[in-house]
Amino acid sequence: MKSLRQSLHKQDLLGLGIMVILFVVFYFLFDEEILDDYWETNVILILINIIMAVSLNLINGLTGQFSIGHAGFMAVGAYTSAIITVKLGMDFPIALIVATVSAAFLGFLIGMPTLRLNGDYLAIATLGLGEIIRIAILNIDYVGGASGFMGIPRLTTFPIAFWIMVFVVYFIKNFKNSADGRACLAIRENEIAAETMGINTTKYKVMAFTIGAGFAGTAGALFSHYYYIAHPASFTFMRSFDVLTMVVLGGLGSISGSISGAVLLTAISAALADYPEWRMVIYSIVLIVLMLNRPQGIFGNKELSLKMFQSIKLGGGSRGGTAQSE
Repeated sequence: MKSLRQSLHKQDLLGLGIMVILFVVFYFLFDEEILDDYWETNVILILINIIMAVSLNLINGLTGQFSIGHAGFMAVGAYTSAIITVKLGMDFPIALIVATVSAAFLGFLIGMPTLRLNGDYLAIATLGLGEIIRIAILNIDYVGGASGFMGIPRLTTFPIAFWIMVFVVYFIKNFKNSADGRACLAIRENEIAAETMGINTTKYKVMAFTIGAGFAGTAGALFSHYYYIAHPASFTFMRSFDVLTMVVLGGLGSISGSISGAVLLTAISAALADYPEWRMVIYSIVLIVLMLNRPQGIFGNKELSLKMFQSIKLGGGSRGGTAQSE
């Protein structure tokens, strides 16, 4: 157990070191205008999508629930934070906290009755609830109604989005490795067996759903305060489906997979922006090819680690040794 903790601690320090290097490199590229505003916008969108994908993976991948209404919680965060900064004139950090707590609280209220369902029934319920949230916002004049909430200040910057993303990833990683996370994994593998072993399955499903919804609210706050507007059209079912695609493509249950899925799909979409007539065709073909060749996702349920590279290196060495001995 002690060696496992030391290994995880080393991986955390290495990961944090890599994050610092990436931050410095991208900050320099943006500050010196080597990368223009278009790519800065797409990098920030990647960071927001990583938060969305990792938080949905906590529900779908780690706990094994099938939620497709994640955009609804993103909308709650986007609009709540906009009210805090525009209507009430409070600071952005307060708006981020309130947006996260509001989305988490709504996730808790919704999770209590719906998470007693399973499979397709849960998917239909979460889809309906996501649309209820969007339609409700659509009819509230206080937040702009069908025209959207305009005049939101651009308070989301690259450093803020980057370090919030790092915090969310590490929070969910530590949750996954905790006793609560192990209970969620047990529910995913066999809910009946988990109940037999004394695990309160409803408690842990609601806990995962609440945390995931809260971080979706955080992503929504970053989104609305970067694009100046919160519009109901930004939080439709297709938004939830895009995030679900990132999770499935990367690998259900893998945080590394969710990150890679978010980066890959957002980058592909950005790279094809100059070809609008072929954009969705090429995007779809890439997805089909990837899923045919890797149906379990890029990482499956594994995580990127030093051991993965060591095993690849050792495997190559052993093959070479065998060839020489022959």
